[in-house]
Amino acid sequence: MDAENTLQTILRDGFILVFNQDRLDIVKTAEALITAGVNNMEVTCRISKPLEKLKRLRGQLPDFAAGVASLIDFPSMLKIYNAGRPGDRLPSVAEVVDAGACYIVSAVNFSDASYAKFAGAVPIIPGCGTTTEIAGQFAKGANLCKVFPAKQLGGPAFVKAVDPAIHKTISLVPTGGTNAQNMGDYIEAGVLVLGGSFSMIDKPVMQQIVADQDYDLLARKLTEIKQMIDKLRSQKWPDIDFATADIKEISRVTGRNFNLR
Repeated sequence: MDAENTLQTILRDGFILVFNQDRLDIVKTAEALITAGVNNMEVTCRISKPLEKLKRLRGQLPDFAAGVASLIDFPSMLKIYNAGRPGDRLPSVAEVVDAGACYIVSAVNFSDASYAKFAGAVPIIPGCGTTTEIAGQFAKGANLCKVFPAKQLGGPAFVKAVDPAIHKTISLVPTGGTNAQNMGDYIEAGVLVLGGSFSMIDKPVMQQIVADQDYDLLARKLTEIKQMIDKLRSQKWPDIDFATADIKEISRVTGRNFNLR
């Protein structure tokens, strides 16, 4: 899956699930997402053996857009981190790309070296907390910019405040504290894609899903999230059918640029 097709998948989905649950099967979770109409997922490196799980997911579902997140893109810090975890080391950006990552995400900015090597080949979604970081990372080649931690930065009000400063050009992906109560406010503020973890599902239900390994129930709850996003986006942008629109049409109608080369 090339960079443009991956970005188009993410934009059509309108949702990036953060897979951060070691007690769930990664392939079955992806299959639940597919049932819900979502064809991508972010595999966070905060789980155990992320590289092994990514390879398994890509091997069994090659048409599913599997991204990798929580990367440390600074060699000295990565070296320090991995020195204390020889049995479960954190992979580098190059390693996850080599393992088949369809897109890469970080809670922080990506390095100049990664932009030089991967911009245009693999979608890059850096974590940003200021307008300077958003504009700076986009200028280097970021395709979307992750607002993280969105809740602590101010939630929808933050997005609404900074969007005019970036001339409503860069597509922001709020992650951290997104839920059914604030989805509408984020989308009204111009957000095309929401990031969220399993915390978007009511805690007792999620506990049941994990305890029973109930992927049918997981698919139903993810379907509710997807349907809510679809409804809210259709209200905000009635001229776009996100299920079929290509990137050029989405860019033309929304005014967002996705930094395709």
